[in-house]
Amino acid sequence: MTIETYFPTPELSPFIQSYKVIETPAEVVNHVLPETSPVMVFRLSGQVSVNHNGGTNVLEPFVVSGLRKSGRAMQYHSGTINILVVFREGGIAPFIREPLHELSDTSIAMNCLDGFRDTGLLEEQLAEQPSHLARIALIERFLLSRVSGRTPDNMVLVAIQKIHNAGGQLRIRELAASLHVSQDAFEKRFRRVAGLSAKQFAYIVKMKSVIEKGRSGQTLAQIALDAGYFDQPHFNKDFKLFTGLTPTEFFKSPVFW
Repeated sequence: MTIETYFPTPELSPFIQSYKVIETPAEVVNHVLPETSPVMVFRLSGQVSVNHNGGTNVLEPFVVSGLRKSGRAMQYHSGTINILVVFREGGIAPFIREPLHELSDTSIAMNCLDGFRDTGLLEEQLAEQPSHLARIALIERFLLSRVSGRTPDNMVLVAIQKIHNAGGQLRIRELAASLHVSQDAFEKRFRRVAGLSAKQFAYIVKMKSVIEKGRSGQTLAQIALDAGYFDQPHFNKDFKLFTGLTPTEFFKSPVFW
């Protein structure tokens, strides 16, 4: 598997972090951990399957993958080429008319989304482009035609930054109060823009911080304590839910490195 990274134009940089072109000459299974922003995927060739609950689902060529609370295994068939649009946190909301939490724990075909039902022509045009740079430029024009002056939700972006600053460990009631909004109004707005509840989003941030500390060589006992776990079994249970492996198995596994 090879991965090339490209960066958006200034017009789209407030929304998009990067583009990744993933090519898999041979079949490979990639274990993907939960992230804090949805991803838009344009498959140029091949096939991608998701192993879930003991079954295998083949993904559509163009999909939007919502936020997830647990990891999953992605099987890339030989000859598969994908272009991923990696959005900034909260950055996909101006492009998607549906509330983002409706996309959680799923990958939905792009042509099932309001405003993205005319992707057939784009699929043909992408196949005709001479290079990945030309394909990304085409995708950018496609996305710019749909953002139409809308901007990211600053209140939700501030909330996301506060969650990161706290390492995912904060009370949502206090977070809402710090933004001078009721908890109910805050929760509804956050889910619609970020794709999960603030509590679930904070959980992902916390577990990603746990993994980062584990990779830096800190002991699991200290990591668990720093993350607010006062008994190891509870920590192990949450860790396995998030990654699919126990902490010991995870940090010995090369597929996550």
